Amino acid sequence: MNFIFFSPHFPQNSTEFCFRLKEAGANVLGIGDAAYDSLNDRLKASLTEYYRVTNMEDYDQVLRAVGYFTHKYGKIDRFESLNEYWLEADARIRTDFNIPGTKADFIPNLKHKSKMKPFFEKGGVQTIRSHTYTGNKKNALKFIKETGYPIVVKPDSGAGAGSTYKADSEAEFEAILAKEHLQGVDFIIEEYIEGIILTYDGLADADGNVVFETSHRFEQSIMEVVNTADNLYYICLPKIDEKVRTAGRNTLKAFDVRETFFHIEFFERKRDGAIVALEVNMRPPGAWMPDAINYTHDTDIYKRWADMVLRRQPAEAYKGKYFTGYAARRNHKKYQHSHEEILDKYKDNLVFYSDIDEIFRGAMGDFAYQFRAATYKNVKAVIDYIQQPAKG
Repeated sequence: MNFIFFSPHFPQNSTEFCFRLKEAGANVLGIGDAAYDSLNDRLKASLTEYYRVTNMEDYDQVLRAVGYFTHKYGKIDRFESLNEYWLEADARIRTDFNIPGTKADFIPNLKHKSKMKPFFEKGGVQTIRSHTYTGNKKNALKFIKETGYPIVVKPDSGAGAGSTYKADSEAEFEAILAKEHLQGVDFIIEEYIEGIILTYDGLADADGNVVFETSHRFEQSIMEVVNTADNLYYICLPKIDEKVRTAGRNTLKAFDVRETFFHIEFFERKRDGAIVALEVNMRPPGAWMPDAINYTHDTDIYKRWADMVLRRQPAEAYKGKYFTGYAARRNHKKYQHSHEEILDKYKDNLVFYSDIDEIFRGAMGDFAYQFRAATYKNVKAVIDYIQQPAKG
């Protein structure tokens, strides 16, 4: 298999995907804008060849790179970045070179929240009441009158909680509409759901069968974390709530998901426990979550993904053993416990800690810890200790 990995140098865990592909027998070819000498040794060992472009946004440069690899190695079997940012570029290349995978004509259904809604409904999954804002404030206010405040305003296209706002009144809604970066942007207005986020993450093979599944729990509003620069935390769960599994699998069928990592987000509504669809992503969960999956299940999700892509024998059975937590801290906040105290108290639980890349700090924090424990109560105690504010 000739596998082109777009942006193999970023984010950091792309190295592991490339390494496991190479180990599984793929011919891994890299395209990126980083100098070859700056690549880490493990990534260099994973790549048969690396083609540097000066600008990854320049489609003509990427096109020439793929053409070069095609001429040298033969037909390209897969083209992936596993990165939300490059979703459209990935699909365009697949379309132009007839490479298996999601093509350009389906990308709007994965990029635009308004277009995801019919697929969730096709899968029988409840969706958030929403209104696509087209510049007609009268229609928007009519919708808001039906749902009541608070409401959420967010771009129709894009991932994460950037440029997502909550309005508790018409005055706050007017202020959001006036924001300069929202001018000329398609956005949607949604009813506000009070609850937690539960994800459905895993791997679907070429026949659409789920070959690995897990779930993460977010007890905070990511929108509030980003807008108030609060401390983020989340927990990878050893077991999946059956209603999340049902909603997740029905969503995969509705989208006809095949041979990919998936990351689907649902609300568990506080007032009735109902599962309500938020958004779907055909990529690995972000940041440190793939590693959280490994720590929770004592597995190697990178290897499982590579084996799935190359259609090798399924890996051994897996079982959730731990609750794996992520707890971030902000440089502008003061905390009760020092880094040294955290290391001393939870040395048996900690599995990793590090500064966060600048580009991810808005949501993920400035410095974070990853840790695991046998129970939810114990992993939550670690989170509370790490993020406990200083007295006074």
